[in-house]
Amino acid sequence: IVVSVPETNCSKSLSVPQSLDLAAHVSAVEVGFKPALLYDSNSLCSMVQQYLSSLQSLQSNLERVLCDDSVAFIDVCHSLDQPAVSNSQRGEMRGVMEDLLLLLKQHEEAETPLYVEKKSEEWNLCTVFGVLLGFPVTYWFDQTESFENCLSMTPLMVRTASASWQADGPHHRCCLYAFTLPAVLQEETRPKLEEWELGLQERFKQQRILKNLRISQATVSLPSVCL
Repeated sequence: IVVSVPETNCSKSLSVPQSLDLAAHVSAVEVGFKPALLYDSNSLCSMVQQYLSSLQSLQSNLERVLCDDSVAFIDVCHSLDQPAVSNSQRGEMRGVMEDLLLLLKQHEEAETPLYVEKKSEEWNLCTVFGVLLGFPVTYWFDQTESFENCLSMTPLMVRTASASWQADGPHHRCCLYAFTLPAVLQEETRPKLEEWELGLQERFKQQRILKNLRISQATVSLPSVCL
């Protein structure tokens, strides 16, 4: 999957580090190591947009989510004392994924961008992006009540996966996955995290472009968290 935010001004060129990071991410999508790229730095030129569009292949990841329960949905509604794992959103997200999968199949041969603005008005995009990007955990909140959450000053585990990439220049390491989960839920979500990590290592072995996979973890507490 490649999810991108359209460029508003193509006159700004990418720096060398930005170019290397983007190339590594696109390569990771192309070889199937990661299912999606969310590019939102507002410096994406039309040539790169066309290349990213040519790699769009959402179906396999969406179909996997529809068939299993590999993703943990974490309720972070502002009314909660602390975040909690919840399965009540699974049926709702299944419907969203089915709608998105149908839209993608209808537009599979289209050369123009696929816009889902009208369809997505009731979707929790925070949850949707977590699923599309292949994270083992994703946040949910009742946006009909509030867009606020209960993550303020909550210890969060930051899980990252990085790899090195060599391309006609110096050795370059790129962070390819980064997501958080509340530390209090680490044990409860451990099976899904371990399954995700094993799957990541297996996919990494099946490609030869990226090297030296490294998965790390750190803890942060922030006064406010925007989802």
